[in-house]
Amino acid sequence: MTNQGENNIKLGLFTLAGLVVLIFSFYMIGKNHNLFGGDFEVKVRFSNLNGLIAGNNVLYSGIQAGTVKNVELLNDTAIEVTLSIDPKVSAFIHQDAIATIGTEGLMGNKIINIQPGTGKGLVINKGDYLKTRKAVNTDAMLQTLDKTNNNIALISEELKNTVTRINQSKIFEVLNDQELGSGLRSSLANMHQATADARDMAANLDLMVKGIRGGKGAAGLLLTDTAFAGNLNNAMQNVRMVSDNANQATIRLNTLINSVNQDLSSKNGSMYVLLKDSVVAGQLRSTMKNIQDGTAGFNQNMEALKHNFLLRGYFKNLEKQKNKKQ
Repeated sequence: MTNQGENNIKLGLFTLAGLVVLIFSFYMIGKNHNLFGGDFEVKVRFSNLNGLIAGNNVLYSGIQAGTVKNVELLNDTAIEVTLSIDPKVSAFIHQDAIATIGTEGLMGNKIINIQPGTGKGLVINKGDYLKTRKAVNTDAMLQTLDKTNNNIALISEELKNTVTRINQSKIFEVLNDQELGSGLRSSLANMHQATADARDMAANLDLMVKGIRGGKGAAGLLLTDTAFAGNLNNAMQNVRMVSDNANQATIRLNTLINSVNQDLSSKNGSMYVLLKDSVVAGQLRSTMKNIQDGTAGFNQNMEALKHNFLLRGYFKNLEKQKNKKQ
């Protein structure tokens, strides 16, 4: 009985030890530890792990490469993370590789992603430090996304109110007015025609300017012909001289008119006597009548002398000489 009890105790202890070894093996396998090979350790430093803990996975180009072995807080700005890398994978990791903190899926556990570098650097050695890049903070991203969603909601509400006001306003009626559309098309056609006319006018003006520069037409002759310009200058000088003479004649005429006005106003001048004095005017009329009467009497006397026998021959000779000259 005693031996049987001892055997039972030994069997229980052996079973318990096997269970402990089995549980530890499952734990280590779950944490991706290499139980029968030596670990290849490298280190990285971050300022924020964003929830990364020991035991999280390490991926190299999306391939399982190891696990996070240890996390150590160095100071308030640096956290050192020790990575246990499979030696079969470490042979392909170069010193210019970059480690970042990521997430398994959208909301899974944190992991470390090792992105290959250019491949021109040396292969990492045990204990080397990998370069790091600041990881995207999911919480900050979600906060930004939430703020963006709120802004989009506000914009959508304002846009809805704006569309409602537009539908209720006269602007919508104007936009749907077919006559307005035809009027706009007509206006655009008129503007197009006006633009074409302006372009043609500009082209004609350009041709005119070129023609003037080439000496064509009166304007070109005026601007380019030096002889014509000299003649025009002489003509302008003559016009200026005539204008000066006309001004002088006008001054003299004004002086004469002023003198006549003074004679008329003084009542003593000859002009006043000739134009205003009625007695002198009567005497002049009488004198002119006497001259006319004397001239008529003289003509009668001359006609009588022509028929006088003493002077008849003389007048005939004068008439013959007059006829010969004709």
